[in-house]
Amino acid sequence: MVNKDEIYELTRNGERELREELEKLKTVDRVQIREAIKEAREQGDLSENADYSSAREQQANIEARILEIENILKHAKILEVTRVTVKYLEMDKTVTYEIVGTIEADPFAGKISNDSPLGKVVTNHKVGDEFYITTESGKELKLLLVSMN
Repeated sequence: MVNKDEIYELTRNGERELREELEKLKTVDRVQIREAIKEAREQGDLSENADYSSAREQQANIEARILEIENILKHAKILEVTRVTVKYLEMDKTVTYEIVGTIEADPFAGKISNDSPLGKVVTNHKVGDEFYITTESGKELKLLLVSMN
């Protein structure tokens, strides 16, 4: 559930993707589900009509997502995208991340939240700095900031 008073940090790309999803939900998905409900009603007795029940549930999910996206966009703060390359010194591994808002975070795609342990710390350093982060599991890691843009 979305908190109506929370500020949602998004990149411009994240905002665009949410606006596209909202448009599709309103212009395509709503129309399709209305048609599905109409067809299910034509089948007769609604109390035992699984198609009707399923369509109404899908309609509720679509409307909830529309409200959620509208609230996020209403309370959005746009972040500038920051790309950082860090070297995990103990593992001799170099990784590039895109720092994004929490809603857009996808670690498997190299997008980490600005609220993550690394996201919080790395933006306070400059290229060439060595620093430590503590992971959510409590492990301390030493990193080198290789690049930031």
